[in-house]
Amino acid sequence: MSSNLHPMLNVAIKAARAAGAIINRAALDVEAVRVSQKQVNDFVTEVDHASEAAIIETLLTAYPGHGILAEESGTERGAKDSEFVWIIDPLDGTTNFIHGFPVYCVSIALAVRGKVEQAVVYDPTRNDLFTASRGRGAFLNERRIRVSKRTRLEESLISTGFPFRAGDNFKQYLAIMADLMPRAAGLRRPGAAALDLAYVAAGFAEAFFETGLNPWDVAAGSLLVTEAGGLISNFSGEGEYLDQREVLAGAPRIYGQLVPILGKYSKFAGVDAKLAASERIRATDPTRQTAGGGDDVYARSTVELSQPTPEAQAAPASAPAPARKMIRAKRPAETPAAGSDTAPGTASE
Repeated sequence: MSSNLHPMLNVAIKAARAAGAIINRAALDVEAVRVSQKQVNDFVTEVDHASEAAIIETLLTAYPGHGILAEESGTERGAKDSEFVWIIDPLDGTTNFIHGFPVYCVSIALAVRGKVEQAVVYDPTRNDLFTASRGRGAFLNERRIRVSKRTRLEESLISTGFPFRAGDNFKQYLAIMADLMPRAAGLRRPGAAALDLAYVAAGFAEAFFETGLNPWDVAAGSLLVTEAGGLISNFSGEGEYLDQREVLAGAPRIYGQLVPILGKYSKFAGVDAKLAASERIRATDPTRQTAGGGDDVYARSTVELSQPTPEAQAAPASAPAPARKMIRAKRPAETPAAGSDTAPGTASE
């Protein structure tokens, strides 16, 4: 890479490429990779562990006084009180990886006093390297990238993640799909949140949203998006999203059209707002009525999730099936899953 890159970004790139080499070697015989299960539908492999170990070793060799927050080992390594913290996802898209589905990546971010300053997302299958330094723009393989110029939601491609854990809010996700799919050109679920955010930054998709994500899923991608001219927040448009397990990112004009749609599904929205949104949908969109002319099942399900309405129980059997499994992979190295939060929501494999 260019010598004019920030030295800490250069170290992160070196770490990401080292992890990518481990992942690519394992991908040659993915059926031989040892896989364990952190919880239902949530997997980790020896490749995840080996990738994480290589990243941490590279970073701490260069900066032994820095802190570490990694998906598999948490804060076990690194300094505990440093203002510099590396946020690491060694293999985002583990479920894809163990199936040989070539959509996964390495994600590394550096937060300084809580603000992400450096970011690397590396796709080892395509040798695509996304990088960003705060105030210096976002790049794909050393070429400057910008978010999409599209301004109409109906012409936009939106990426997301599906719920996949027991306890996830499947009804709410179906409500979001019913709200959004008729309004957008397409909805995609590639299966690696960090790469989804990188693709928004590069203009390959106009927006991305997901719930249930952890800081290591979104830290690097968030800086890519903002440095590429995009916006990122929780569903309600509030900026403190990194630890809120709720993320919406997109090109400014598309992001602005998505906040009113997704805001009513935000865990930060009140019940009154959700009920009001439900009434507006029923009053203004007759296509959202049930076959029998009843309530909008999907909108109501976001308000009364614990007590499904009779209408909801009668929802069409053809409603989109939500769940899809996600996974993580790894090789010899240490690392128990750190800070895993099983709160309802979706999450990247």
